[in-house]
Amino acid sequence: PATRRGHPALSALVSVPVEEFSQRYWGSEPLVSTSDELTGDPTGLLAAAAVDELVSRRALRTPFLRVAKEGRTLGDAEFTQGGGVGAEIADQVSDDKLLRLFGAGATIVLQGLHRTWRPVIAFSQDLSEELRHPVQVNAYVTPSQSRGFDDHYDVHDVFVLQTVGEKRWRLHPPVHASPLRDQPWTGHQRHVEAAAREEPSHEFTLRPGDCLYLPRGWLHSATALGGVSVHLTIGVHVWTRRHLADELVSLALRSVSTDPDLRASLPVGVDLGSVSDVGKEVEVVRAALVAALQSAPAQQVAAALDDRWRGASRAAPIGPLAQVATAELLVPETRLRLREHLAARLDHQQDGTVRLVSRAGVFTASGDDATAVADLMAGGYRRADVIGMDLARRLLRAGVVVPEP
Repeated sequence: PATRRGHPALSALVSVPVEEFSQRYWGSEPLVSTSDELTGDPTGLLAAAAVDELVSRRALRTPFLRVAKEGRTLGDAEFTQGGGVGAEIADQVSDDKLLRLFGAGATIVLQGLHRTWRPVIAFSQDLSEELRHPVQVNAYVTPSQSRGFDDHYDVHDVFVLQTVGEKRWRLHPPVHASPLRDQPWTGHQRHVEAAAREEPSHEFTLRPGDCLYLPRGWLHSATALGGVSVHLTIGVHVWTRRHLADELVSLALRSVSTDPDLRASLPVGVDLGSVSDVGKEVEVVRAALVAALQSAPAQQVAAALDDRWRGASRAAPIGPLAQVATAELLVPETRLRLREHLAARLDHQQDGTVRLVSRAGVFTASGDDATAVADLMAGGYRRADVIGMDLARRLLRAGVVVPEP
């Protein structure tokens, strides 16, 4: 079973044991954890100075930033401008425009911080690895007494981590439980607005270091109190049984497509709107699909979802220049390890070779190298001469291994 010790990123966000969180709160109920209940100090993930750094010196472009005011998302031209000489790009973030907008009460939304800010990159990758669900991170920077967005729900679970200032939150139970990605709140807007007029089921203030876990579907809105508020929204794009259904149906369709009877043409003159014409054909197809669904191997479903999991996140960042330099200057004593968050899988091929399938791509090696590659996957550091100098150089250039820091 999971333990807090084995889930350091998750334990930095929830105040209850991981087992209790998984069984009682995950996908079901909100959980508020205060800073004195949590391990470590996650406020360092994004301080106010980091926000200024990102918007003024990192040449961000849309969609890595958006701006909202009074429930409306502003057009890109209202907060961007050209990059100037040598950077003829029309949509770079303008710190001057942001200054005016933020001073007038607009909310700044930094999107995709799991790709742009180093502390958040590392934390989000660790959390995703622990949850085994993809993670994205946005930040909401709200002026004093300003309300960012009207009541709405998200189609993914979120951890809301307050890093600067205070924010008052109001929650209402779902009007549409466990929404899928293609079921946004705007499709239930009338019910959302009616529910928002009721008394909230939860109302509380998040202060620096506090964290809210909010399952998808829960209605929420928030207002900054007494100063600038910065919070991270860590979105968890959960895998669901619907994903299993998608893969099962895909397998079934591929299976019935091999049947010549299912590929046969419908009769000349068929009336596709007529139940009498189409009804018998529907039953033939239904029977074939049901049989294909019942015989679809769970192993193939798992393999397809494994590929989707691999493609939904990225491996730990590496420096291309440093990798090439290490490969060129490699000595037997150099200590190497598998790059983090690769989601690597080793496949043995009929021709005797092995394929290392990972987020770095597909790396092919001879059967003689299989043991060395498997040892790397098992964890820990290996000397280059133990791996094999030629294999080690190839693994470095492929971004599969990295040198000891």
